Amino acid sequence: MTAAPIRNFIGGRYVEARADETLDLVDPATEEVYGASPISNVEDVAAAYRAASDAFEVWGETTPAERQLALFRIADAMADRAEEFADLESQDTGKPRATLVQDEIMQSVDQFRFFAGAARNLEGRAAAEYLAGHTSFIRREPIGVIGQVTPWNYPLNMAVWKVAPAIAAGNTVVLKPSDTTPLSTLLLGEVASEFLPAGVLNVVTGDRTTGAAVLGHERAEMVAITGSVRAGMEVARAAASDLKRVHLELGGKAPAIVFADADLAQAAAGIVAAAYFNGGQDCTAATRVLVHESVHDRFVALLVAHAAAEARTGGPREEGVLYGPLNNANQLAQVAGFIDRLPAHAEVVAGGRRQGARGYFWEATVVTGLRQDDEAVQREIFGPVLTVQPFSEDGDALAMANGVDYALAASVWTRDHTRAMRFAKHLDFGCVWINTHIPFVSDMPHGGFKHSGYGKDLSNYGFEDYTRIKHVMSAIG
Repeated sequence: MTAAPIRNFIGGRYVEARADETLDLVDPATEEVYGASPISNVEDVAAAYRAASDAFEVWGETTPAERQLALFRIADAMADRAEEFADLESQDTGKPRATLVQDEIMQSVDQFRFFAGAARNLEGRAAAEYLAGHTSFIRREPIGVIGQVTPWNYPLNMAVWKVAPAIAAGNTVVLKPSDTTPLSTLLLGEVASEFLPAGVLNVVTGDRTTGAAVLGHERAEMVAITGSVRAGMEVARAAASDLKRVHLELGGKAPAIVFADADLAQAAAGIVAAAYFNGGQDCTAATRVLVHESVHDRFVALLVAHAAAEARTGGPREEGVLYGPLNNANQLAQVAGFIDRLPAHAEVVAGGRRQGARGYFWEATVVTGLRQDDEAVQREIFGPVLTVQPFSEDGDALAMANGVDYALAASVWTRDHTRAMRFAKHLDFGCVWINTHIPFVSDMPHGGFKHSGYGKDLSNYGFEDYTRIKHVMSAIG
C-alpha cells in the first residue's frame, strides 16, 4: 500500500505545507520508503494557530450538549472507518494488522465516547453563601488554544488521548504527530472535521523543530506532550518563559514485583504479555521483574518459556505474531546499544539479538544478573527487553521498585491481600496493578510522578486538565 502525498490539515481542509524539506516515511518491517512528510515551518504552524484561534471564538461558546453530540458522531465515524485507520496505523508502525482494530482503533472510539459523556459532567462546588450576604459559584471554562505533540508508539491512541478531552472541554487544538507515524492522525483530523467547526482540530507534520514551534507558539494557552523525559524537560523550560500550562506524559520503567506465594505461571504469562506487547514500546510496559530469591530461578525459566511460546515477532501480515518491528532505525540502534553495553555480570538468557537482516525486528529478550545501579535497570530501553532481579525482603523489593527516576506504573503479584494493599500504598507510581499488568480503561486516569511527568490522560481527571476554574461571587444583600 502506498501512502497518498502528505499534506497538513488546517482550518478543516488539507493544505500544502510551505516546507522546503520532507522526511521519508519508512516501513519498519521492510525498511522501504513509501512516502514523504513535509517538515512544516513556522509559517505553517502560525497558519494552524490562526485557524485554531478563529475556531475557538465559535467552539468555546458551544454548549456541553453540542460538544457531546459532535464527539459521539466522531466516534461513530471512526468506528465506520476502523479498517482504514488500522491499515494506516499498521503501515506506519509495522504492528500486527489482524489485532489492530480491536486492540487500538476501537479503544480510541471508546475514548471519544467517554469524553463525550464527560463534556456534560462538569464538576465544581455547589453555589452557596460561603460568606454571609454573598453567593459564590464555580465556572469551569475551556482554556483556549492547546498545542500538542504525540509519539510514534501508539499514534492514533495518543492523539485521541490528547484531542478528545481538549475539544470536549471547548478548546481548540494544534497537534503535531510523530514524524514517522503521521497518517492516522491526519485521517483523524479529516474525520473529525465533518462534525466540528473548521479549525477546531489542526494537524501539522514535521520534525523536532516543528514540534518546538507548536509548543512554543505565543497563542498556545496550554501545551501537552507524550514523549521522552528529555523532550518533557525542554517543553517545561520553554513553557516557563510565558507561564503556559503544561501537561507531560513521559517515560516509564515499570517494575513487576513477584512474591513467592504468587501464582507463578499466571504471573509469568501476564508479565510476558505486558513486557512484549507492541515490542515493549510502551511507557507502562513491564520492564523490571523483581522476584523473591526463593523462586528466582524457577520464575526465570517460566519467563523464558512463555517468551519463546507467546512473544513471537514478525511482519504485520504474519500469523501468530505478538508484536511487530521496532518503529524506526534509531530505536533499533537504541535497543541494540543497551544490550551491547551490558556489564559482565549480566546474562542474556533469552533473545538479545536483531531478528533477520531486513526490518527493525528484535527478539524478545530476558536479562538476569543485573544490579540496581546498572544502566539497563535505571534507564528506559523502550523495547522488548525484560530484566530480572532477586530480592529477599519486602523492604528490599519496595526500595528497588522505587529506586529509579520514573514513576508511571508498577504491578504486584501475590495472594496476600494485606501485602498487596501495603505495596499499593507505598509504591511511588501513578498506577499500581495487582495480579495483572497493563490493562487500562477510559474511565480511570493515566499519568505518573517524578520524571514520568505530571497531568492525567483519560478519565474525568484528564478532562479537568483541559479546563480552568473561575470563582464568581455576587453580593445578595
